[in-house]
Amino acid sequence: MKRQNVRTLALIICTFTYLIVGAAIFDVLESQKETTQRKELDKRKGELLKTYNLSADNFNELEKVVLQLKPHKGGVQWKFAGSFYFAITVITTIGYGHAAPSTDGGKVFCMLYALLGIPLTLVMFQSLGERINTFVRYLLHRLKKCLGMRRTEVSMVNMVIIGLISCMTTLCVGALAFSHFEGWSFFHAYYYCFITLTTIGFGDYVALQKDEALQKKPEYVAFSFIYILTGLTVIGAFLNLVVLQPDSVTVKRQGTKKQHVCTEFSIFCVH
Repeated sequence: MKRQNVRTLALIICTFTYLIVGAAIFDVLESQKETTQRKELDKRKGELLKTYNLSADNFNELEKVVLQLKPHKGGVQWKFAGSFYFAITVITTIGYGHAAPSTDGGKVFCMLYALLGIPLTLVMFQSLGERINTFVRYLLHRLKKCLGMRRTEVSMVNMVIIGLISCMTTLCVGALAFSHFEGWSFFHAYYYCFITLTTIGFGDYVALQKDEALQKKPEYVAFSFIYILTGLTVIGAFLNLVVLQPDSVTVKRQGTKKQHVCTEFSIFCVH
């Protein structure tokens, strides 16, 4: 079997094993609490039916109205600021689910918009990540040279350490800011930043959905947009470094010592 086929098979096996292990751990951590909450809610529902003399049909109708009202609690979502926020979550694939098109025209445009916007954004962040890594490598090289170090080459370890520090700093700065503006604990704000910048976007925590912030707090809105886009760039640079660079293929040109490095997944090359 070819080496590339073995590598692909190994990756498939590792991924499915990782999924199984993750499912088992989430089952242990979350299943019991879910069951307890379900029992408590069923008990509370029975109490409400009895207290307010509601039929099951009346309660279900009331529940539908409450669920429909919930998205509107965060204020108007489709003015320019809210629409820009939604557009960011579409092309970055964060997809909180805090807002979604309700018209057929909006749904059609969303699909077309995402079809072009997602690959465009992925290529942009990948390109930015490569440029950032190249610039950081140059700065480290100059720093080592200024310090008079014998070996001025910048190793992969050096770059990974800088990348980790950058990612942790970005997450901590965001956690401090969002814990202040949203009233979340530092841990929950950090969790929100991690889920956002890794584009998982569960939607259990969503910024700018409190006290009509989209309309009344333009400075906070601007900070949130800048933070998300900047944070995605930092995370993208780190992923470009640790995921794409190890798969790089180095081709030595005949008659020169210069190397041409192209990543296996990228349409860009670093000379």
